[in-house]
Amino acid sequence: MLLLLKILSVLFGILLIIFTLISAIRIFVLPRGENVWLNRIFWQVVYQVFLLRSRRAVSYEERDRLLAYFAPAILLLQPFVYLGLLVLAYTPIYWGLLLDDLHPAVMLNLLYDSFLLSGSSLLTLGYAGVNDVGNMIISFSDAAVGMVIVALFIAYVPTIYSAFSQREKQVAMLEVRAGSPPFGVTILQRVYRNQGSTEYLMKVWTRWEEWFVEIEENHTSLPILVFFRSPTGDRSWVTAAGAVLDAAALLDSCVDEPRTVEAVMCIRAGYLALRHISDYFRIDYDINPKPEGPISISRDEFDEAWQMMVEEGIPMVADVEQAWRNFVGWRVNYDRVLVALARLTGAPFAPWSSDRSLPDMKKILG
Repeated sequence: MLLLLKILSVLFGILLIIFTLISAIRIFVLPRGENVWLNRIFWQVVYQVFLLRSRRAVSYEERDRLLAYFAPAILLLQPFVYLGLLVLAYTPIYWGLLLDDLHPAVMLNLLYDSFLLSGSSLLTLGYAGVNDVGNMIISFSDAAVGMVIVALFIAYVPTIYSAFSQREKQVAMLEVRAGSPPFGVTILQRVYRNQGSTEYLMKVWTRWEEWFVEIEENHTSLPILVFFRSPTGDRSWVTAAGAVLDAAALLDSCVDEPRTVEAVMCIRAGYLALRHISDYFRIDYDINPKPEGPISISRDEFDEAWQMMVEEGIPMVADVEQAWRNFVGWRVNYDRVLVALARLTGAPFAPWSSDRSLPDMKKILG
């Protein structure tokens, strides 16, 4: 009985170590969006705490300030989760190796000593020591694994903030063209007002196509980036993406100018990026939507946008009905994921994106 208990205890500890290390590798090292259930549970717990508190906010500014701490809190607490699991994993190993008596009091005291030894070895504190070679080897491995986890985290943080900086640079630049909050119609209005045509936008579409490819790569391999909020409360990478996609869709469907391949490629890169990011968070969407499928933009809203462009002097196609159908055919590809990501991230109010997902926001903003 004693031998069986020792074997099971050591085996359980080894399996927990393997599970923890594999989870850490999938999160910190593997360059793809691995959906680790340990990470997912941890995120959900912290998210619910922040969400519960944010619901008591009396203004959007207060809500934004609170949610701005969510991603940094996850980033700061994450290594402690893995280090804590390692302490718990090594405890039954020490306990199994040192166990020599089945008396309950002895077993309980030994469990405390094993926990102390595990934490002391992992954090290299030296509070507890071992004399035999076997436990000494386990203690060395305990310390080594702990240092590996800390090293992985140290390398992880600069990568996060480098990708965040690159993302936000483009988001900040968009305010010049799209206003604040960003709106696709505003992009077309300002460009046509200053340039007299939309040819200038060709370079813009190319740069945003690259931006969409970049966020697809880093927001799936580093999914915590999704929740990092912009330095100013009225900006969001989600609403910026929505404004650019809507501008490109409106240009291709409504403006009477030669078709711009760059705009079409930008739309495709955009909805693919948003879909792949949504896949990590298990957001449901139709992978092959029908061109006439439902979207969150009403015909009245489209007509209002059409009138805004007409008043700006933008040359519009003759058939408004066909223009509406063409716009729906584009929007249906990213409508669901855009609105869902705006809801998930608590994005600030913006036309045609977060205003679909935050019915309480209009009330907050008065």
